[in-house]
Amino acid sequence: MDLHLFWFALLGVLLTGYAILDGFDLGVGIVHLAARGDDERRVLMNAIGPLWDGNEVWLVTFGGALFAAFPRAYAAVFSAFYLPFMLLLFALIFRAVSMEFRSKREGAAWRRFWDGAFFAASTVATFLMGVAVGDSMLGIPIGPDGDYTGGLLELLHPYALLVGVLAVATFAMHGSIYLHLKTEGELQRRIHGWMWRTFGFFLVAYMLVTVVTLATVPAATRNFATLPWAWVVVLLNILAVANIPRAIHKGKPLGAFVSSSCTIAALVFLFGVALFPNLLVSSSDPAWSLTIANAASSEKTLRIMRAIAFLGMPFVAAYTAVVYWVFRGKVQLGKFSY
Repeated sequence: MDLHLFWFALLGVLLTGYAILDGFDLGVGIVHLAARGDDERRVLMNAIGPLWDGNEVWLVTFGGALFAAFPRAYAAVFSAFYLPFMLLLFALIFRAVSMEFRSKREGAAWRRFWDGAFFAASTVATFLMGVAVGDSMLGIPIGPDGDYTGGLLELLHPYALLVGVLAVATFAMHGSIYLHLKTEGELQRRIHGWMWRTFGFFLVAYMLVTVVTLATVPAATRNFATLPWAWVVVLLNILAVANIPRAIHKGKPLGAFVSSSCTIAALVFLFGVALFPNLLVSSSDPAWSLTIANAASSEKTLRIMRAIAFLGMPFVAAYTAVVYWVFRGKVQLGKFSY
């Protein structure tokens, strides 16, 4: 059980790292079309240009860890979300292509097309991730053999779509705050307004999803009876959300960014608490749910993979830290910029 808990917790760490780091990348894409003119849009792309591909390492590592530690859950996830995941993969690839292709020609129509593609790919990718989280909270039809037994339309539940909207709002806010840290001058002053508007969008979506979750997903709070200390995270989440407008008002964008990151981390944690000990909840029969026990690899595999994780994770963290240190400071457009 200790190995199962370790891998469940590690998946949470990896998902949190991805949501925070690639979250602002995707958020920059979501607000991209609000920029005026070619130079401003180049600044936005260059704010994430050196970082976005490294941030996606966390997603790749998450997928690899899920496959190694919980192969039955990995198989069920991909059987259930095969088409959405293909769309997600296409959106992530198209986002990268739009950044690379945009600057290859000077034509206005050419750049407008790739600007639209960058926005659409970032928004669609974020929305699909949110929908997957919403479906996981509700549960999906899984048979006794662990295979998905439903259709595509069963994944498009109104609650899941609402969680997708929350994901878009959260990343838009996170990306706007990040851009305020990376820009200066007139563009930075206008991004200040973006932070307020995206925070308002996030707050409305956050409160709505919270109310709907409590009303329609009673299992979301089931584990709080046995894990009372989890209420501390709820309190910290509320304080982090409340500190975002306070930091923006006081002109402390770094504090707002830290609070936004803590908000995302708390939401991922609460998602994990709501699922535990399940990885995938079966809406057909709770007994058919895939848990950290019945979906796990052998104890020997988990032990070997844990040793590899202890060796590899410091490299991922060190790489991330070095890249962010090297590319710190305000964005400056140069000859080789996007």
